[in-house]
Amino acid sequence: MTERPENAGKYTSNGAGEHQGAPKRRHMRIFGRHVPIPQSVAMRRTLGGSLIVGGILGFLPVLGFWMVPLGIVVLSHDSAFVRRKRRQLEVKIGRRWKGNRTSTSNSKA
Repeated sequence: MTERPENAGKYTSNGAGEHQGAPKRRHMRIFGRHVPIPQSVAMRRTLGGSLIVGGILGFLPVLGFWMVPLGIVVLSHDSAFVRRKRRQLEVKIGRRWKGNRTSTSNSKA
């Protein structure tokens, strides 16, 4: 089925009726789930900074230290520096975890 020229660019080719010009929702993927985040850069930076500050005060009730990594993930969405440092940390933790898993499996054999 081909598209008519007057409908070209408005709808997907599968006929689902989705408008391609609609703004794309921003999401974070955490543990396989998509979590929506604010559209504006200022709101994302405010949210990320607030999560980090709240996480630093994690010894208080209601707040927790789990907020720090979540704030870093939100900030890494817009900041190349934070994204680079987060990825370096992920690689370092992954290598250390992989090294511990292989050393424990070798010692059991």
